[in-house]
Amino acid sequence: MIPITVVDVRDAEPYVLEVLRSGVIAQGPMVKRFEDTFAEISGVKHAVAVNNGTTALVAAIQALDLRPGDEVVTSPFTFIATLNAILEAGATARFADIREDDFCVDPDAMADAIGPRTKVLMPVHLYGQTADMGKIAPLAEERGLALVEDAAQAHGAKFDGRPAGSFGLGCFSFYATKNITTGEGGIITTDDDAVNEKLRILRNQGMRQRYEYVMAGHNYRLTDLQAAVAIPQLAKIEQITAKRKANAATLSEGLAGVPGLVTPTELAGRSHVWHQYTVLLTADAALTRDEFSAKLTERGIGNGIYYPKLVTDYACYQDNPNVIASETPVAKRVTEQCLSIPVHAGLTDDELATIVGTIREVLGA
Repeated sequence: MIPITVVDVRDAEPYVLEVLRSGVIAQGPMVKRFEDTFAEISGVKHAVAVNNGTTALVAAIQALDLRPGDEVVTSPFTFIATLNAILEAGATARFADIREDDFCVDPDAMADAIGPRTKVLMPVHLYGQTADMGKIAPLAEERGLALVEDAAQAHGAKFDGRPAGSFGLGCFSFYATKNITTGEGGIITTDDDAVNEKLRILRNQGMRQRYEYVMAGHNYRLTDLQAAVAIPQLAKIEQITAKRKANAATLSEGLAGVPGLVTPTELAGRSHVWHQYTVLLTADAALTRDEFSAKLTERGIGNGIYYPKLVTDYACYQDNPNVIASETPVAKRVTEQCLSIPVHAGLTDDELATIVGTIREVLGA
């Protein structure tokens, strides 16, 4: 089986040993080093490490002091953590349709979804490409709204040369399958000094200093052991991204012209980091999406459906008064057509050729 993702953190061994030998295994100097490095990569003043990507979203929303009934406008085509974080932070979720060319929220649909209770716009930078921040960031400013970027899959991605996570509060995940991983982990990026301070207090049980409690907080801390795993990866982030870009280019070239297969694109002005390489199977394809997935699995090609339903389609949310669903036809269609295939940095030339050849064969190209 050619897996859809490969995790290789062998370079972290000396850093992990350094932590173990130091005796400081909870949050400490390695976390600070991780934060400082990621802040530099993201082009921001501050990066606050937390225990996972969902926590990053929750803490970012909590730092904005929303009141019950205040709304966050986001995409329905995303991992469920986006919605769960909004609900956990006590806000109401409202949804806008996506664009098929980048799988991200449509700025015009987002503008239409803004209502009197809207306080936050939360674009999701899906699969490694940013949403259209050239329209979304000015929209937030014009309407006086906060901007929280769900950048869980967009480490190092850019819009017009500006890094993901530098337009508002950036929320990243370092889950095991991400381009950069700590196993479990997250980080929040910001240029706002006051928000940075608040986030650091929130993650540490509401303490400004030891036993000086200034707000109701949480234990959102990351450990030095986890930070140690990420640091050598951050040193190679450009190399990792370049290999993913090269793999994506090989796939797109090899799969060009296959009937009913729409390959993803890196849009003008954006730098895609290819967390996933996601194709669409249209009605012109020889197989349905699910048949295509089954055939690839039979032939030893790892694949995944990200995501098979809109977040609003799950029964557990449908009677929730804080989940305001709406018609999002583009997002709905994409859930029925999307499939991700391997693009990770560990792929060999032979594996890429096998992936391309197998797909062309099973689709009759």
